[in-house]
Amino acid sequence: MALGGNPVFNGKTFRSATRGNQMAGYGTATYAGQTIANQQQLEHMYNQPSAGPAQTGRMTFDDVIVKTLLCLGVVLLGAAVPAFLVPGLAVPLMVVGALGGFVLGLVNSFKREPSPALILAYAGLEGLFLGGITMFLEAMFPGIALQAVLGTLIVFGVTLALFKSGKVRATPRAMKFFMIAIVSYAAFSLLNLGLMVFGLNDDPWGLRGADFLGTGIPFGVVIGVLAIGLAAFSLIIDFTSISEGVRHGAPQKYSWTAAFGLTVTLVWLYVEILRLLAILRGDD
Repeated sequence: MALGGNPVFNGKTFRSATRGNQMAGYGTATYAGQTIANQQQLEHMYNQPSAGPAQTGRMTFDDVIVKTLLCLGVVLLGAAVPAFLVPGLAVPLMVVGALGGFVLGLVNSFKREPSPALILAYAGLEGLFLGGITMFLEAMFPGIALQAVLGTLIVFGVTLALFKSGKVRATPRAMKFFMIAIVSYAAFSLLNLGLMVFGLNDDPWGLRGADFLGTGIPFGVVIGVLAIGLAAFSLIIDFTSISEGVRHGAPQKYSWTAAFGLTVTLVWLYVEILRLLAILRGDD
């Protein structure tokens, strides 16, 4: 997202022009080429509280929270379709949600201007995917859905607390390690998917089900912990972007971009926790 908002609105020229227009149009009168200020109107104007971000069309934390909750609500509604309304079509809906969510995720990521409709559509499709995969794993491992939800909330809460305390920050060095790790993880995931699709690995989890260095611990557990850590740090990046956007007065419409980013990260975090729990319980 644009961390600094529109530079035109943050420039000194624009601010000076706006203040000048306000002074000339409020509490003044023109007579014989001279501007005569009404003392009572000026005193009333100066006694008024300063306009907040909401009044000036800037992004606020409240905007981001409300829109994020709206996106997550749509995710839950989408998840209810394969889980409760039409469970017989859980697998097809899961596939539609995964493919559709991937496409809309890319579209929303590369759009210059945020589109609330497309962002909410992405949330609904991701809900179809999450509802389908959760229902499938819940049938195999009862109670895993609640565990995954609680795990996601705990990681989110701890990450937010660490960010607010200032103990964890998205420093340039940390960002370098994050980029290396995320690219490596993406490469592993694509390789693992290819092996499974072409039948070169018959384990349900692919390479994730392999024994890690003879320890008896599935490789997927190690990868899963790493992925959850990456998702948690991605939340730190999201929080940093949102804070910068609010601090620099980004336009209010970018609160949709912030909500979209948080939704993407939370969906990713939930899937990683759900998969890690399934591997652990399947290894019992």
